Amino acid sequence: MPDTAPDATVVDNDTGATTSEAKPAVQSLKDNVIKFANDAGDKAKAAAEDGKARAGGALDELATMLRDAATSVDEKVGDQYGGYARSAADAVSNFSQSLQSKQVDDLIGEARDFVKKSPAIAIGTAAAIGFVLARVIKAGLDAPGDQTRGGDKQA
Repeated sequence: MPDTAPDATVVDNDTGATTSEAKPAVQSLKDNVIKFANDAGDKAKAAAEDGKARAGGALDELATMLRDAATSVDEKVGDQYGGYARSAADAVSNFSQSLQSKQVDDLIGEARDFVKKSPAIAIGTAAAIGFVLARVIKAGLDAPGDQTRGGDKQA
């Protein structure tokens, strides 16, 4: 008499896949998710490195502008106030060098530590930065549509 024992394979009612097919599919899905997460992390780090380099360059330019302004301040207001401008330029320059010398992971760790130590200051700073960014973005979006051909404001 032939063996009529039930087949041990289970079929998923939703996908129609058998358990023997589902395990490799689940593993493949997990592998794809891990790969996607790693790729996203790598892209985020690359973007952060690029942003760090740009911020460092902008800070260097700001320090140069402050040093140039210090000479003008010396002439118009006095040497003492020009010294303040030079001190500010040196502080900005030192911050820029510090920023550029650190790895993104180190900067993230420092930011995390700062938030843990001073959450109120961190929240206030984030709110202020958000407010400024919102104003800058709003100004950028409003600028092209502010005027019609005749120079009148749109309603």
